[in-house]
Amino acid sequence: MKKTNRQRGISFSVLTMLFGLMLAIQFQTIQEPIVRDTRDMWELREDIKREQQLQVDLLSEIRKYDEIIEAYKEEENQNPEVALNETLNVLKEEAGLTEVNGRGIIITIDQLFSEEIIGKQIQHISPDLLKRLINELNSYEAEDISIQNRRIINSTVIRDINGQTKLDNYSLHTYPIIIKVISENADKLYNRMNASTTDEDFAIDNLKLTVSEPQDNITIPAYDDAIRVRNMEPAEIEKGEK
Repeated sequence: MKKTNRQRGISFSVLTMLFGLMLAIQFQTIQEPIVRDTRDMWELREDIKREQQLQVDLLSEIRKYDEIIEAYKEEENQNPEVALNETLNVLKEEAGLTEVNGRGIIITIDQLFSEEIIGKQIQHISPDLLKRLINELNSYEAEDISIQNRRIINSTVIRDINGQTKLDNYSLHTYPIIIKVISENADKLYNRMNASTTDEDFAIDNLKLTVSEPQDNITIPAYDDAIRVRNMEPAEIEKGEK
């Protein structure tokens, strides 16, 4: 009988906890209504298209590096120094450590109205606005980008420091700001940028966005700052390995 009462007590405690948990979940649901996706059909299609393109790009990158690995394996036995140098050159190019030339466009960011007209000082370009433009260019298949003749790489930092927008340690405090972009399909990039509404976002901050027609010979310099590598260390060579 005592055992039965004990079992009933445990069951009652468990039911009480479950009931309290259900009340807590219900209360949270009431306090935090579900946020509905307000994107329309066209926006959803564009998002799906961007995700599909990203998947294609990733598969292309994987295929490219697989080819590099296979080529390295073939040359390793014949001439390991040549294989290492070729791999090193490819990695330098991918990391933005070499100068590149190609077809692309030039984007100019300048003041929309002068300080005399608007009656106040022109603000520096917003880091968020600049990052949004770079992300858009990348989504439109930009390959290499420079801002004020400074190369943009994966580790480039754009941020606000004491009221000034800085590209790594370089201050963007003068206009016009020149952005050079190289793309495998410069015409497609040009058409997409002309159809984009990004210039409206810049106009809100009193900035004018001008996109040049595709040009055949655009030069983007190599990244000239030190690249800091974190969370990496040399691998230990086990016995029997060369």
